Amino acid sequence: MVAALLPDIWLFAAATAVTYIADWYLHQRGSYLINRLGKVRAGLSIRFLLRQLMVILLLARLDLAEEPLFYAAVACFLVFYGLQAPHGALTTLIKLRRTLPIVTRNVDLHAVRIPDAPPRALLYRSSEKMLHLDLPAVVGVLVAAGTGEDYLGYIGAGVTLLLALGYNALLVPYLRRSRRAPSAPAVLKALDTWLGEYQPTVVLYFSGSNESAYQGNMWLDTMAAVEGRPLIVMRERNLVAQLADTSVPVVCVPAGTHLMNMNLSTVRVCLYPANVGKNIHMLRVPTMKHVFIGHGDSDKLASVNPYSKVYDEVWTAGRAGRDRYALADVGIRDEDIVEVGRPQLAPIESWTGTTRNPIPTVLYAPTWEGWDDNPGNTSLLLAGENIVRRLLKADSPVRVIYKPHPFTGIRSAKAKAVDARIKALVAKAAQDRAAESRWAQEASAAASGQRAAKAELVRIESRLAELAKPGRAGGDESEESRVALADPARQAEIAALRTEWNDAYWRSFGWWEHKTVTGARPKLYDCFNQSDAMVSDISSVVSDFIASGKPYAVTDSAGLGADEFKRQNTAVRAAVILSNGAQEIDQLLSAVADPAADSLAEARHELKTYLLGPDEPTSMEQFDAAVRALAAKAEARNAGVAQRVGEQLPEPLPDPEAASSGAGDGAAEIIAEVEVAVDPDTPSPDAEIGADPSVIR
Repeated sequence: MVAALLPDIWLFAAATAVTYIADWYLHQRGSYLINRLGKVRAGLSIRFLLRQLMVILLLARLDLAEEPLFYAAVACFLVFYGLQAPHGALTTLIKLRRTLPIVTRNVDLHAVRIPDAPPRALLYRSSEKMLHLDLPAVVGVLVAAGTGEDYLGYIGAGVTLLLALGYNALLVPYLRRSRRAPSAPAVLKALDTWLGEYQPTVVLYFSGSNESAYQGNMWLDTMAAVEGRPLIVMRERNLVAQLADTSVPVVCVPAGTHLMNMNLSTVRVCLYPANVGKNIHMLRVPTMKHVFIGHGDSDKLASVNPYSKVYDEVWTAGRAGRDRYALADVGIRDEDIVEVGRPQLAPIESWTGTTRNPIPTVLYAPTWEGWDDNPGNTSLLLAGENIVRRLLKADSPVRVIYKPHPFTGIRSAKAKAVDARIKALVAKAAQDRAAESRWAQEASAAASGQRAAKAELVRIESRLAELAKPGRAGGDESEESRVALADPARQAEIAALRTEWNDAYWRSFGWWEHKTVTGARPKLYDCFNQSDAMVSDISSVVSDFIASGKPYAVTDSAGLGADEFKRQNTAVRAAVILSNGAQEIDQLLSAVADPAADSLAEARHELKTYLLGPDEPTSMEQFDAAVRALAAKAEARNAGVAQRVGEQLPEPLPDPEAASSGAGDGAAEIIAEVEVAVDPDTPSPDAEIGADPSVIR
C-alpha cells in the first residue's frame, strides 16, 4: 500500500513478490497462521483481493485512471473474482459427489461401481491454485504501467481469464453421473452384502482424536492373529489414513445412523481400546458382548475410569489391573475382570544381563503433560532436563536415546519448550562426542557400514512408499476403498521391509551416538530392544518395559516421597525412584553396569508376573481363550432371549369360517406361520434396538 501511494512501481513489484512467496511458503508448511488469518477476516480470497486492489490504487496514483489499461485491469479482476464462485461450487460438488458414506480397507465393494478420482492436481488445494492464476494479470499490468506498453497488460489479463475459464472447464466433466460415486443406499447395501458373506465374529471398535491413532494401531497385530473373523470399525475418516497397514478388514462409518443399521448379527465380541462418547453407538447392540481392552496398562487414573462400568467385561494384562479396579472402587465387579496378558509385548526382547554395546544405552521416554497441570503427569516439565544432563555427564560414558510421547506439547506450551531444549541438549552432546578422539576413531571405522545402511534405508523407504497405497497415485478415499484389498504378497513384503528398515536404521549411526527418536518409526518397542535401561513416568510405557526385565527408573515429579510413590503406583515397586533433581540416576547406571549391584532384579521378575501375567500360556493364547469364552456367553444369552421371546408369543386363534367350511387345518397352518403382525409404517425392531433379526423373529 505504501509503494502504491508513493507511487513507486518497482518497490510495489518487490513487495508484491514477497506477499506471493510468503503465502506460498505458509501453505507449503501448513502453518497455523493461515488458519488464524482466516479467523480475523484476512483469509486467502481476501488477501488476493487486497493485492489486486493495491494494483488498482497504484494505477490511479500513476495518473492512469483515465487510461484503457486501468479499465482493463478493473474489468479483469472483477471477472476473475466472479469466476471464483463457479470454481468453488464445482470443486465442492465434485468432492461431495465423490464422498462415500463409508471408508473401507480390505473390503470387497465390487457390487457397486466406484469410478477413478479426478486428477489430484485439480482438487488438491484448489482454491489456492485458482487464486494464483491472477499472477499473469498482475505481472502484465505492472510491466505495462512501468514501460508504457499497454498491450502487455492486456495480454496478462487475457491469460489470467483464459486460465480461470479453463480451470472451470476442466472440472465440469467430473460432474457427470459416470464420474460420481455410487449413492449412499447402494454403498451401504453392498457393505451389508459383504458383511453377510464375511460374517465377522470379533470387532475392534475405535474412535478418537487426530492424535489418538496409536491407540488403535497397537491392537492391529493382535486382531490379525485373533481366532475367528476379525473386523475393525472406525468412526473418523481422518484416522483411516493414519491406520497402519493391516490385513484385517476395516470399515469407517462416520454416521451413527449408518452404523446402527449395519448387519453385525454375526459379531459376538466387540473390543474397545478407548473410552469415548461414540462408543454408545456400538454398545447399544445387545447381541454381542462388549469389552474394554484399553490402550495400555498403567497406574494412571485412565486405567480405572468409571466409564468402564458400561462394558460386559474389562480385560487387564495381569493381576495388578484387577487389584487396581478393586482399590479404586469405581463399580467394576471382580467377576467382570479377565486377565489376558499383553499380546503386543511379544516383540520385546528379554534382558541378558549384559549391555548390548560396549557402553550402556539409556532410553528417556517421558509421557505427555496430560489435560491438567498435575505435576505427577510427566517428568518432562520439572525433571526432564536434569535427567538428560545427568545422563550426558555420567562418570562412565552413556548413550542417550530420547523418545518423547507423540502428544508432547499439544496442550502445554511449556512442555513444548522443554521438549525443544532437551532435543537441543541431545543434539549438542552428539556433536561434542563426535569431536572426541575415541569416538572419532569409532566413527571412522564404522563410516563405510553406516553409508551402506543409509543407502539401504533410502532403498527400503522408496519401496515402502510404492507399497504404501495400492492403486494409482492421487486417488481419493473413495477410489482407495475400491482398490485397498488385502494382498498377502504385498503385506508380506511390507512386513519384511519394515524389519529390514529397523535393522538398517540402527546401523546407520554409531552405537555411541546420542539420538532423538520421533515419528512412527522406529517404534517404542524397537527403542526398548536397543536400550539397556529406561527412565520414564507413570504410564503404560513403564508396564511394557517391565516385560524386558531390564533396570528402569521412574520420576516422582509430584514429590510424594519414595515410599508413598511406590504405595500409590504398582509399576514403580521395582524401579529406581528419581527426584526432580535426578540425583539418584547413578543407582540406575550402576545396576546396568554391574549385575551384582542390581538389587532390584528379583523384584522386577515378580512385578512382571503381577503386572503382565504369566509367560505361559502366551498372551495371545490367553487373549484367544477370553474371546472364545465371551463369545460363548453371547451365544448363550442370544439363545436364552430367543427362547423367552418364543414362549411369550400368543397362540394363533382359530378361524371360525375356516372351521365351518372344513378347511380349519389348512387355515391353522397358515395362521401359525404368522408369528408377529407388524404395521408396515412401524420401524423395524432391528433399527430400534440393534438386535439380531433372527432373535427377534
